[in-house]
Amino acid sequence: MTGRVLLDVRDEPAGRVAHVTLNRAEKYNGLDLEMLHDLVAVAGRVAADRSIRAVVLAGDGKAFCAGLDFASVAQAGPLATARGFVKLPGQRTNLFQQACWAWRELPVPVIAVLHGHCFGGGLQLALAADFRFATPGCELSVMEAKWGLIPDMTGSVTLRELVGMDVAKRLTMTGEIIDGRQALTYGLVTGVADDPAKEAEALVGQLLTRSPDSVALTKRLFHSTWTQSSRRAFWTETWLQARLMRSANHRIARTANLAKELPTYVSRRLG
Repeated sequence: MTGRVLLDVRDEPAGRVAHVTLNRAEKYNGLDLEMLHDLVAVAGRVAADRSIRAVVLAGDGKAFCAGLDFASVAQAGPLATARGFVKLPGQRTNLFQQACWAWRELPVPVIAVLHGHCFGGGLQLALAADFRFATPGCELSVMEAKWGLIPDMTGSVTLRELVGMDVAKRLTMTGEIIDGRQALTYGLVTGVADDPAKEAEALVGQLLTRSPDSVALTKRLFHSTWTQSSRRAFWTETWLQARLMRSANHRIARTANLAKELPTYVSRRLG
């Protein structure tokens, strides 16, 4: 890791929360190859720590992320760039895609806090989070259109889950810049606030009152069934529920609720 992405795991009264910060403020947190590798590595560290209950993802300085830093990537040379596009047999993603998809795959909720610019690959990173809170003046754009390109860092999947096809086409074809309020009307962000970090903290507080196992399998439930047939979705529901009903945290929740007490959960076992 190069320090392009910082990880700060904090102990909260109800559980541990990972605060992840894009750390290239002088470049508006533009994505270079080092940052892409760091995003994958940090996500791996979070996934390996079952005591972590939630992730807050933010950018240092004046922007969340201005997108791919073409100059830095070009400076790394064509071979290094080509390696970023390579997929080994059996792999779903390449480096550029995994830098976003790794956060989508985490078994804990990821909340992105957006301000300043959220362009191109930065927007696709934000879309890979489970929730997004933005400032009213935050600028969002599928900026690839400016360069004669298309989104290729998992945006084809995450965009289609949030907006209609006409909106996805419009944003991608034009590359128009919208603010946080317009993003909310489109469904690109969860909420808009002058202090989006405070909104993220409030949501984290709610999530920490629930079983980390049920939260993890809720994420898996919707990600796996969103495009499934109803028959397959119902089987997935049953299978995941059966696992939860045998879990320690379900027993803890059930006992606490019957006693009208607050549950104290153990670290996540599922997901």
